[in-house]
Amino acid sequence: MSDFPIELPHVSVSAIIQIAVLYFVIYAILKSAKGSRFGQALMGFGLLAALLIAFAYLFHFDVLTRIVQFLLVYIAVSTVVIFQPEIRRILSAVGAFGFLEKPKYGPGDAATPDLVVETLLALADKRIGALLAFERGISLRGYEETGVLLDAVFSRGLVTSIFTPPLPLHDGGAVLKNGRLSSAHCIFPVSNNPNLIASGMRHRAAVGLSEETDALVIVVSEETGDISVARNGKLFRYSGEQRAESLHRWLARTLPRAVGGASRLGTLWTWLRQSADASTKGDRK
Repeated sequence: MSDFPIELPHVSVSAIIQIAVLYFVIYAILKSAKGSRFGQALMGFGLLAALLIAFAYLFHFDVLTRIVQFLLVYIAVSTVVIFQPEIRRILSAVGAFGFLEKPKYGPGDAATPDLVVETLLALADKRIGALLAFERGISLRGYEETGVLLDAVFSRGLVTSIFTPPLPLHDGGAVLKNGRLSSAHCIFPVSNNPNLIASGMRHRAAVGLSEETDALVIVVSEETGDISVARNGKLFRYSGEQRAESLHRWLARTLPRAVGGASRLGTLWTWLRQSADASTKGDRK
């Protein structure tokens, strides 16, 4: 046994705070980019950069190291230019604190997953086209203002009357905010994704809005009765018996998350208050 004491490395509080901040920022970016084209490109860029740097430093290739450093700068700038919509959506999510707080769907609101699924299936069976966007972390106020403001309770009859042609509100999309129908006849951005050339304008608008925001967008096809879900720039199509189950799964992730109206930040604050009150009561005793 050695007589020399083992000295553990000293880690300062400042270093711990810096590591925590860096971890939080990287986690927020990766979580926002998950499932998007930008997320895949970011992952590929990171792996390629790590491999090139490790290879250059391992074999002491000084010239290759300098070339890699220059290339990384140009690749980073090119990534920003190519993936502008995805980066805008991520920055909007960070600015709206979407990872800390979600829209508040109280228990008295009518927009429950069961009711929404029932309404959408009824529209699909009648071959009534529809386009609905569910606001999540990023605000859809700019798109709400392009249509007719409603602020109405979600109901099957109201949604059917909105999207039934030739009524004036049937064209365009509807926005659901805080469990209510916020507006209808809204204009959504159209995606330029080449894979959607054969798709209709509703589907392209749904994907376009999901590229710009973190909203969950649902489309009912008036031609086939199929139902599609757009999320993070991707379109998922469902037909037949799989429509109800798939829709319920998507909506269960969106609507009930904030039941009771408490965010993660609010929950933390409530826990701290309760702990302080309990400590105060204990001191009094």
